[in-house]
Amino acid sequence: MKKFSFFISTLCYIGFFPKAPGTAGSFVSLPVIFFICYKFGLVGLVFTIIISFFVALLSVKKVLLYTKHDPSFVVIDEFIGQAVTFLFIADTLKSNTNLVPYIIGFILFRIFDITKPFPVSYADKKITNAFGVILDDIFAGIYATIILYFIMLFIKGF
Repeated sequence: MKKFSFFISTLCYIGFFPKAPGTAGSFVSLPVIFFICYKFGLVGLVFTIIISFFVALLSVKKVLLYTKHDPSFVVIDEFIGQAVTFLFIADTLKSNTNLVPYIIGFILFRIFDITKPFPVSYADKKITNAFGVILDDIFAGIYATIILYFIMLFIKGF
C-alpha cells in the first residue's frame, strides 16, 4: 500500500522530476485535462476533480506517515489544482482544440501556486494534513479559473 500511495501521490513518479516537480506535475496534467474537457466538458471535469480529490486524500495521507508536510514530490495536488483552473470554461473547451486557454491556464495556476496569495498561503501553512496539501492547490486553481474566465472573455474568436 505504501508503494502504491507514493505512485499515486507523485503522479506515476513525475513528482521525482529533479527540477520544479510541481511545474512538471502541472504540465503533464494538461493532456489529461484537455482530453476530459474535449470529450466531456464541465461534467467530466467535475467528476474527475471529485474522484481525484478522494484518491489524493487517501494516498497523500499514507505518504505523510513517512515524510514531512507537503513534500515537493507529491504532485497529485497539482493535477487537481490544474483541473480546477478550467472549471469556468470547461464547456467552452468541449470539442474545441484551441490550446491557448490551456497555456494561459497553466501559467496562471503556476503563478498562484508559487506566490501563494491568501487563502492559498493559509492552507499551505496552517492545515498540516493531507487535506491541507490538496486545499492550497484548489485555492490556487480557483484564483486561476476566475482570471482565466475573464481573459477568455476578452480574447476574440474563443
